[in-house]
Amino acid sequence: MALPFLRSAVVQLAAYTPHVESADDPSPANLDILDTNECPYDLPEVLKEKLAWHLHRDITANRYPDGGHGALKDAIAQYVTESAPGSSYNAEHISVGNGSDELIRSLLIATCVGGDGSILVANPTFSMYGILASTLGIPVTTVGRSEETFEVDLAAAQQAIAQPQGTPVRAVFMVHPNSPTGNALTAAELAWLKALPPEILVVVDEAYFEFSQQTTVAEVLTRSNWVVMRTFSKAFRLAAYRVGYTVANPELTQALEKVRLPYNLPSLTQAAAQLALVHRQELLAVVPEIQQQRRELADAIAQHTPLHLWPSDANFLYGRPPAQPGQSLNVELERWFNGLRRQGTLVRHTGGGLRITIGTPAENQRTLAHLQQV
Repeated sequence: MALPFLRSAVVQLAAYTPHVESADDPSPANLDILDTNECPYDLPEVLKEKLAWHLHRDITANRYPDGGHGALKDAIAQYVTESAPGSSYNAEHISVGNGSDELIRSLLIATCVGGDGSILVANPTFSMYGILASTLGIPVTTVGRSEETFEVDLAAAQQAIAQPQGTPVRAVFMVHPNSPTGNALTAAELAWLKALPPEILVVVDEAYFEFSQQTTVAEVLTRSNWVVMRTFSKAFRLAAYRVGYTVANPELTQALEKVRLPYNLPSLTQAAAQLALVHRQELLAVVPEIQQQRRELADAIAQHTPLHLWPSDANFLYGRPPAQPGQSLNVELERWFNGLRRQGTLVRHTGGGLRITIGTPAENQRTLAHLQQV
């Protein structure tokens, strides 16, 4: 039944679906969930017990959470300062969201909504930039990437900004390293972003910073139009708690505080993020293992399967199967995707390729065996 009060743009949208169950799927207990770039390791039991103790002792269910996130912002600012030697940050540089998705939405509301601007993205990239922009009626300007390296087509990007075909670009979204392709921003791409005029917001999404150890966060101290996004959902193992944050000029942070929903982060979520930061050395100790597993799995895939992989600076690999005579790439990708799924390995079919999250050593061994079977 059609609902005439809905905006046409919303009717035409497809809802975001992490993965859809199929009758052919193995039972959930036998599925390796390698399609969402999560850390393969849960919080240690001792930290779960500490969080449960905090819940029972310090959190009163009838009271709203800390709406200003004061203690959490202080802790995040200290961590960001540690990650950028020579720079210093405080709570005024930090805004916290219910996952990075809420922060993306706040950035869009603060800059482009109401016909004030469009956004520029380089596909393939994180799909939520375009999805969230579309829900708000914001035009999306798309440029391509090199098929060999996935570097942004900077000439096309510059033309899109200098000679807009419609609404002028007000914000540029880049992932560093990019998802789904895993490549970090190059010196040329960074130089182009730094040369953008101050009326264009530069959003650098560093969701995989802990795996790449490459950051642009120092730029926010000298560039009022620069914002860095990060998340607790990956290396910090808190995907279930939904915590993201931005680092930006305090004036921009204040704008984000104006447009976010009040009490957007539950008390237990804030406690989990603070606990993770206190124990960050323990939690992040698995990062070198994941990096090593990424290298080993990439080498094994290259040696034992025809899947073509690209170098990755994140906690996942991205690849494409060889073209088959008379067969489209998309059809071949579906065959690989469904073949892996039937065997119990769930990967992401996106951006014209397959994105495979690095799991535990056992999961990675099964991934290799299932790829060989396909």
